[in-house]
Order: sequence, then C-alpha cells, then structure tokens
Amino acid sequence: MKNVLITGGAGFIGSNLALKLIEKGYNVTVLDNLSVQIHGDNAEENSFLFSTIKNKVKFIKGCVTNVEDWKKALENQHAIIHLAAETGTGQSMYEIEKYTNINIGGTAIMLDLLANNPHSVKKIIVASSRSIYGEGKYWSDELKAAVYPKHRIDHYMQAKDFEVKYKTLEQPLKLVATDEESKIHPSSVYGITKQNQEQMVMTVCPTIGIAPVAFRYQNVYGPGQSLSNPYTGILSIFSTLIKNGKDINIFEDGKESRDFVFIEDVVSATILGLEKEDANEEVFNVGTGEATDVITVANELIKNYNSDTKVNITGNYRLGDIRHNYADLTKIKSLLGFTPKYNFEKGIRKFTEWVLTQEIKESKYEDSIAEMKQKGLFK
Repeated sequence: MKNVLITGGAGFIGSNLALKLIEKGYNVTVLDNLSVQIHGDNAEENSFLFSTIKNKVKFIKGCVTNVEDWKKALENQHAIIHLAAETGTGQSMYEIEKYTNINIGGTAIMLDLLANNPHSVKKIIVASSRSIYGEGKYWSDELKAAVYPKHRIDHYMQAKDFEVKYKTLEQPLKLVATDEESKIHPSSVYGITKQNQEQMVMTVCPTIGIAPVAFRYQNVYGPGQSLSNPYTGILSIFSTLIKNGKDINIFEDGKESRDFVFIEDVVSATILGLEKEDANEEVFNVGTGEATDVITVANELIKNYNSDTKVNITGNYRLGDIRHNYADLTKIKSLLGFTPKYNFEKGIRKFTEWVLTQEIKESKYEDSIAEMKQKGLFK
C-alpha cells in the first residue's frame, strides 16, 4: 500500500502525517479545501501548515462534498486516511447543515464511489473522535457498576453545579477511563457526525473488500495547530490570548478535564493502523490515558510563556460541552503496541517553544463567544 490519500491532509493532523509517510517512502496525495477558518486568507501563500507539505505531495485543492474532486483523488490509491471534517464542537450546534454535509455527506460520497466503481483501495482509516462518547465513563459505588451520564442539565449549571448526575443517585460518581465498549451518546452535532462517519466506514467497507480502521482521537495538540481558529483547541486559544496580553476566562469552575494527546503520538498511532493487519475492522482510542483539568492547562501555559496573564474562573458555560473524558488505552496497546511517548508536561513544552517562534495572531475568541451567546449556547 504505497499510494495513500489523506483527505484534510493540509490540516494539523494531516500535514504532520503526510510528512511522516513521505519519510517512510509512501506516495501521498492530499485532498483539502484550505479552509479559511483553519489556514487564514490566501492559504497557498500564507498557511504554515500548507507550506510544510507544498511540493512534497500531490495536492488537489477540492472539497469532500464534490464528486469530481473525489474521483480525481481516488485514482490509483491503495489506502485512504479520511481526516477531512469540520471540527468545532460549539460551532456545530448552530452550523448544523454545514457540519452534516461535510462530515457525513462527504464520507457518503467516498463510500458510494468505492461501492459502485472500480478502484484499488485496500484500507480506509477514519478519524473518529472522543466526542462520540459524550460524557465519559463513571463508576457508581451505590450501584457497584459503570454508568454513563446523559447531557448535563441547564438549571444545575446555572446554579454552578457542574458535575454530572446519574438518575436519582446521591453519591458522587467516580470518573474512570473510557474504553471502546463504552456507551456512544454524543452531546453535540459534531459528535453525532463523527459517530456517523465511523459507523458508515466500519459498516460499508467490509462489504466491498476494504479493511476499515477507526481512531477515536482525544484532544490533539502540538506544533503547527492553528493559532487563529477560535472554535477548536483550548491550548491554541489560550496561547493566542496570552500572546495578545489578554486574560484567560475559564468556563465552569475550571475543573473540567480532557485527555490531551501530542501530535507525534497521534501520527504514530495512525501509521500503526495503516501498516498493521491487526488493526483491520477495529476501533481504537488514541490518547495519553490521563485527564488534565483546564486550570492546569492555563497555569502550565502561563508558566511556559513566562507571562503575568491573569486567570479568571467565570462560571460561564457552553451547552453541549462535556465535563470529563479520558481514554482507556488497553486495546491499542495490546493489538498495535502503541504507547504514547509524550505526557502533558513534555508535550506542552514542545508546543509552547513552537508558539514562541510564530507571528502573534489576532485573537478572534471573543467574536466566537459573542456568536455563541447570540445563539443561546453560551451562558
């Protein structure tokens, strides 16, 4: 499988993956629309991410919603790594048609073409997401069992009670790692679209002789991620605020947590999925297996930037946000031999060193918050 198509291959994960595959001797084709939200204006000249792969891959500027672009991209490919997607959890709650058309519709076009036309594709890797789990997995001492709480209720959050509830249980729940057999119940349109992408690929591919693999990525970060996109990645959002001399306003009580996984580990896991037969027809979590709360994120960034930025715990919240989630890595360690090389402290150091070499970007974060507030999703 020497010819690999990466959709969204000019993006953060895609460009890093493309460079590593080229280094390993693969022929890489990239299909990407160079979205302004990710790459900025005049991306072919100004995008840092695109510049890293320019003239190193066969580049097709196009969109996954365009059949003709897909036909060009699929020619003579042995494997597809399908990363192209709209990725803002909050934004997905009001740009519903856009997220559905690109994430679900684009995947449907790919599968339809492969199901009905001659091709040379042997494997498809689809980028799924931890967002499909909704709230993470918890343990109830009262029930002596694992439980999966539903979306948090607005009136509790208005009262500054941000912890998850489960039915009529009175004792607090204990957060545990979310494994691949955990309940799928996304709490955002983005999560729903990622669930659909994953299920379509995993369902259709075996019927047409293609090996499917799905990776449920946790919160990916590292050098090269967009510092101008206000809808994804608190590390880049907070970094841009700090570099602009602005305070950081943290939602809820700051104790909400995520599993932050470094880009090099994500690339390594994805290539294992491409190259190992044991990955075929399997779904894997990709993370560090550790939960880091948002206050820790903010403080580590401030320390690394040697900044005097203030951190404000606001009590504000976004509807559709989850409280906690971190990955159980038992399966990917067992079947693929994957172990992350970067803990949060090591990864954040490499990320901030890179940010310090970059031009300071204007923060558009306040605009995104105003937009969400207008839609009734930010409170």
